[in-house]
Amino acid sequence: MNIDALRRKETRFVIGLVSDPACEGVDAALVRLKGSGPSLQVKFIAHELRPYSPGLRTRLSGTRLGLRELALTHFDLGDAFAAAAQMMMKHADDEGVKPDIVGSLGHNSAHVPPRGEGEPGELNLAESAVIAEQTGLPVVDQFSARDMAAGGQGAPMQAYAEWALFHRTERTSLILHLGGLAHMTVVEPALDNVISFHTGPGMAAIDGVVQLMTGGTHSGDPSGKLASRGVVIDELLDLLLESPFLSRVPPKSTGRNEFGPEAYLRDAIMERKDRMHSMEDFCATVSTAVAFSIIRAYARFVKPRHSIDRVIFSGAGVKHTPLVESIKKGLPGMVFRTSLDYGLPTGAIAAVSAAILANEFVCGTPANAPSATYARHPVILGKLTP
Repeated sequence: MNIDALRRKETRFVIGLVSDPACEGVDAALVRLKGSGPSLQVKFIAHELRPYSPGLRTRLSGTRLGLRELALTHFDLGDAFAAAAQMMMKHADDEGVKPDIVGSLGHNSAHVPPRGEGEPGELNLAESAVIAEQTGLPVVDQFSARDMAAGGQGAPMQAYAEWALFHRTERTSLILHLGGLAHMTVVEPALDNVISFHTGPGMAAIDGVVQLMTGGTHSGDPSGKLASRGVVIDELLDLLLESPFLSRVPPKSTGRNEFGPEAYLRDAIMERKDRMHSMEDFCATVSTAVAFSIIRAYARFVKPRHSIDRVIFSGAGVKHTPLVESIKKGLPGMVFRTSLDYGLPTGAIAAVSAAILANEFVCGTPANAPSATYARHPVILGKLTP
């Protein structure tokens, strides 16, 4: 089916795929979409995480892939994404429907946004031709590139989708996404007023502590059990909160190249590893740094300008109890919800966003939310692999 025919369909079934910066695996979602823009109707059908093999996760967690390894990883990720898409195709068979298209946010290997110092750039991995070949479905990916070409941050790319999913005419919500990187989106009733930006480190850093200290034999601290037993290392906390990005005024975005464990934590942890500090202490300190960076970002960049009615948590970090409790304490008087209260699993939002962006590409609807990214004008996002 060509794009014109797909655009004319009343209802489209779309598979969304994304690799979280924490490098756990491929999140895949199947959704039914009807319409576009303000009239878009979204029905969630299924979500699964397909874990990466240990070898692929190790490669993705590193920061120094040679050109040959980079090329191989690009295609290996295409295989992994295709396998995740095929899981959703089985769900579609169970529902008696046929997917129309795949939207892939890929694996963000490097994100260099415009900051007034040189040209921007970005590298998203997961070869779309491999996904298309193995699924027989057209694939839309590389959503950030056009926004960045128009002067925008190119991230967080979920802003438009989060508005589509959570906006209400009677209130303003704050979406707090605790993924590999943390970001917040102020969802106003009108799309033109939405703001969204990365707050800094997220679960990639929290899990990275465990990966660094165990040589990769343990993957992380998803529920916060280790962090809950530790004592915060005050001087390390101060160091982690000194990153210039944290005080930068939005619009702003970042990537693993800035807040992945190798870039953000390795030197700081290795220098202190033998100073009588336990792994639990390091976990407690990093999770506190993530919480403080979120709380401070809200206090500086959101509270003075927006009246928030409720905070909606999403992302893998929702399961990290100490992180969530710290954030709640730092945002007193708020009404708190999770995306699950709206029928969307907390780990599915990014994959659902990929599906929504693919749908808007098909419909020819700009989906870059210039009020969030500061692009010069609205643009249609994505590239098509038929």
